[in-house]
Amino acid sequence: MSATAPYAGPSPIRRPLAAAALLAALVSLVFGLLLAGAGPASAHAALTGSDPADGAVVDTAPKEVTLSFSEAIAVGDDSIRVLDPSGKRADTQAEPKDLSEGSTVRYGVALHSGLPDGTYTVAWQAISADSHPISGAFTFSIGAPSDTTVALPSQEAGGGPVGVVYDIARYAAYGGFVLLVGGSAFVLVCWPGGATALPMQRLVVRGWLTLTAATLAMLLLRNPYTGSGKFADAFDLAGLQSVLDTKPGAALVSRLLLLGAAALFIAVLFGTYARREDEREKKDLTFGLAVGGGVVATGIAATWAMSEHASTGIQANIAMPVDVLHLLAVAAWLGGLASLLVALYRTPDIGSTAVRRFSAVAFGSVVVLAATGIYQSWRQVGSWSALTGTRYGQLLILKVALIAVLLAVAWFSRRWTGRLTDSAVASEDVAMASEDVAEEEPESGSESVSADPERATQLARQRAARTATKKKRIRDADPQRSGLRRSVLAEAAVAVVLLAVTTMLTSTEPGRTEEEAASGTPSASAPAAGGPVNLKMPFDTGGQNGKGTVRIDIEPGRTGSNDLHVWIDGSDGKPMDVPELKLALTLESKDIGPLPVVPDRLAEGHWSASAVQIPMAGDWKIDVTVRTSDIDQVTIDKNAKIG
Repeated sequence: MSATAPYAGPSPIRRPLAAAALLAALVSLVFGLLLAGAGPASAHAALTGSDPADGAVVDTAPKEVTLSFSEAIAVGDDSIRVLDPSGKRADTQAEPKDLSEGSTVRYGVALHSGLPDGTYTVAWQAISADSHPISGAFTFSIGAPSDTTVALPSQEAGGGPVGVVYDIARYAAYGGFVLLVGGSAFVLVCWPGGATALPMQRLVVRGWLTLTAATLAMLLLRNPYTGSGKFADAFDLAGLQSVLDTKPGAALVSRLLLLGAAALFIAVLFGTYARREDEREKKDLTFGLAVGGGVVATGIAATWAMSEHASTGIQANIAMPVDVLHLLAVAAWLGGLASLLVALYRTPDIGSTAVRRFSAVAFGSVVVLAATGIYQSWRQVGSWSALTGTRYGQLLILKVALIAVLLAVAWFSRRWTGRLTDSAVASEDVAMASEDVAEEEPESGSESVSADPERATQLARQRAARTATKKKRIRDADPQRSGLRRSVLAEAAVAVVLLAVTTMLTSTEPGRTEEEAASGTPSASAPAAGGPVNLKMPFDTGGQNGKGTVRIDIEPGRTGSNDLHVWIDGSDGKPMDVPELKLALTLESKDIGPLPVVPDRLAEGHWSASAVQIPMAGDWKIDVTVRTSDIDQVTIDKNAKIG
């Protein structure tokens, strides 16, 4: 519906000129700010280099193959495979070793000794920190190139039938969220009377069912989506447990729990609230529902923000709440638009007041979308070349164009809104009341009808059908209401395409990262002062298998927001998982802290925390608490100069 203020009757010539000027200014502002200089922001991890390099010919067989990435990744046993010309494994088949240092993310696998000359294939697959699977392959040769029986994988990670179903579930989840949140907000804010309308109830409930089913499907398919690509692995309990230990798995489980609270909200909205007649009591209940529903909607939106693009890269502590606001604004606008469309076509009782209220809601949503969209685009694109030369940038251009079309159509809806009155509804009520009286007047034969329940039911059905037909005829006879319905239908059609493009953007490698990967430049911010902090701290909890080493990287190692990575190696040098890991930072000279840090587990023996805030430079004491069993625990510390 219209994303502008309610109709106030300015000159019909000035209205389109003002709207066009506003739209042109908005589009110019979006693309202008895209080009503002900024530190890089990574999302999908990308391969930035390898040793040996792709296509290289080396004189002697290397001892290992290493791969460098633009950001942190999660790896498994077969994440990096090296195959000889006959297709046999040339690596030792051990889990890739983490060789990361500072801002460089690097993993390697050891090779067998005495490898013969020929062309070797390196196939790799991992999970990016923003939850998306990534994969690739390249070749190198020892001595001289040779024929090879190994075919480079044509299917990317997350592809195949499982990938298709998973992507469908992702689209359905966004659609369900929009209908659930937008439909509920439309009833509470714009049209409280819609709580008793069956079509509105169906719209919101279907949104809840769609989002719940899609979330369950994504949770079950997460393991095969990021791994084998086989549907049978969806019910692998070990795989499901490993998914639950990851950030995306925790986000999906959190979403399911919040959907339970949303079900209670829906029951109250279309139950107690719909039946409440006392205006004061209804007002109090409206406030309670608005607060409770707002908390639940924000929580559901946060499950996307905490596990996708916004959770990685620079300014993650700002990007995640911005992403939540963006999703809520999308839901309020597009979900409210769907609700208005249903109301105009299926419920003749909606009046001009509700339409004008939604016009104001839509205007506010567009303002929020513009502000948050500019910031998100700045993080993910950042240059004209990335905007025009990458798939992400091209999708972003398409999204802005669709928003422009949607606003143009909304302007026509605004014109119909300004002309809309409730006269047709009032006339309809009078007509229906007169017909009801006329139908109640005949008394003859009423006793025989009462004695025949089947006949009474048949007459009731006929009366209901006649009433519905007459209501539709009267409703369609109102030219303003008909014009508004057609305009809103056109808006809804554009909105469906816009929502699909927005969903595609969330699974597309951002333009900035794609360009940096192509140039081989790691996507990391250059520190203004100081540098990455790297620490090694041995520990011994005193229990069985209680010895090991903690490795900590803090980057960029300066005041403000930092990314923190923790690796734990056992006494045998292999990655070691522990039941609990906690950190705290203390600047004793300024009596600051301890500042607690609870990192998320990315992979076996590897934890990370984004947006760790260090308020000032100094000699910080870093405390690490490691628990290896129910009773074995130790806290170790080391000082580091930061900033």
